[in-house]
Amino acid sequence: MNIRMLIYILGKVLLIEGVLMILPVVCGLFYGESQLFYYIILAALYVGLGFAVSAKKPKNMTVFIKDGCVATALSWILLSVCGCIPFVLTKEIPSFTDAMFETASGFSTTGASILTNVEAMSHTSLMWRSLTHWIGGMGVLVFLLAVVPMAGGSNMNLMRAESPGPSVGKIVPKVRSTAKMLYLIYLAMTVAEIVILFACGMPLFDSVCSAFGTAGTGGFGVKNDSFASYAPHIQWIVAVFMIMFGANFNFYYYLTTRQVSKAFKMSEVKVYLIVVAVVTGIICFSVRNLYGSFGEVIRHSFFQVSTIITTTGFATTDFDLWPTVARFLLLVLMIIGACASSTGGGIKIARFQIMFKTIKREIHTYIHPRTVKKIHVDGKTVDSDIEHSVALYFFIYLITFAFSMFIVAFEGHDLVTVFSSVAATLNNIGPGLSMVGPTQNYSFFSAVSKWVFIFDMLAGRLELMPLIVFLNPSTYKGMIKKPAKTRS
Repeated sequence: MNIRMLIYILGKVLLIEGVLMILPVVCGLFYGESQLFYYIILAALYVGLGFAVSAKKPKNMTVFIKDGCVATALSWILLSVCGCIPFVLTKEIPSFTDAMFETASGFSTTGASILTNVEAMSHTSLMWRSLTHWIGGMGVLVFLLAVVPMAGGSNMNLMRAESPGPSVGKIVPKVRSTAKMLYLIYLAMTVAEIVILFACGMPLFDSVCSAFGTAGTGGFGVKNDSFASYAPHIQWIVAVFMIMFGANFNFYYYLTTRQVSKAFKMSEVKVYLIVVAVVTGIICFSVRNLYGSFGEVIRHSFFQVSTIITTTGFATTDFDLWPTVARFLLLVLMIIGACASSTGGGIKIARFQIMFKTIKREIHTYIHPRTVKKIHVDGKTVDSDIEHSVALYFFIYLITFAFSMFIVAFEGHDLVTVFSSVAATLNNIGPGLSMVGPTQNYSFFSAVSKWVFIFDMLAGRLELMPLIVFLNPSTYKGMIKKPAKTRS
């Protein structure tokens, strides 16, 4: 394993985190809050340490897939640990476990919270809390690849380890150019949402925090009722942007480069929009008697479908009070998730496409055993390696889900709470059902369960394998050489 390369990357990650803390400092200066001094000290500390550690670039920057997984896992753990310290120092979240839960939830774009009164936090900390969503949405290593020259084609292994979806490819010839293009699209869409929300009457602070939460499909709000108290037109704007950020970003690249035919040939985006439309229609029919007008029914149904399938986690109403059919469909959407190469969580539409096509092919093979049939998506043949990785992902996902439920179940909560809390954290959604519904939080869980959720949130965001490789002892075999025996 390339240890020097790992230390270099971690130094750059710490440096980036320190620089990004300038935004909450500026926010604290504007509102005249004392909490900003902790952020100033930590920002200076992180920038100094990061610069010192990464000042000298290693000669060998080759990144094998194992190195990419370890670097990704360590980077996100470092981000979360260092990112939670301001909450502890300001005593807004005095418990380290709770602060780590909140920060991991932010960076993993989950949006699950232990806070019982969000509005009691300082603007400084609320800005940092929301910014963690934006950083985690596209990924800090993708950002690193965009701004730091790291020669070598093996850098794609870093992007593959961090980016969501069954496969990651280059949309332009160079990895760095791909990372830049992704972040430019991400930044442009975020700025567009901030401007539109502010122009439509939302306060600037709320607009920035809401856009960060929407862009990263995270769901941290600045109000205790999430989005329930905002005007209907604000809710519509956020719902539409959630759907946009849940789509495959390659779709936007093709549109911006005038490759319209390629964009509209992407079957995953089509399936994604069809699922949104169909489920919204069914839920509208299910909750038609719960609201005063048909417009209200459509708005709440579309918003909740948008926030769940994109795994954002905002809410305009308490959907835990909806009929069983509606809650069941939302639970299904939690697991399905958004598109690959988006900021959304869940298993991803693309994986379900490949899995269903694999099942269809296997049935065909049983009927016609002599035929050899390949799976195609958007006119391209799906390699057997990708089929294998999708099947493996489903298997590991189920094991992780079941094991997490087993540990959390020892607390004795009802099955819906246990199931939906694991589903909400592993799929990076935030709110679940019953005791973790949209009007509730995770503060009542024990420290053990919270650490299980922390693992699930990070594992879900990194698509399981990087954390599993990082925790596997065999990854580090050969790193520590045993001293040679000497003759007496």
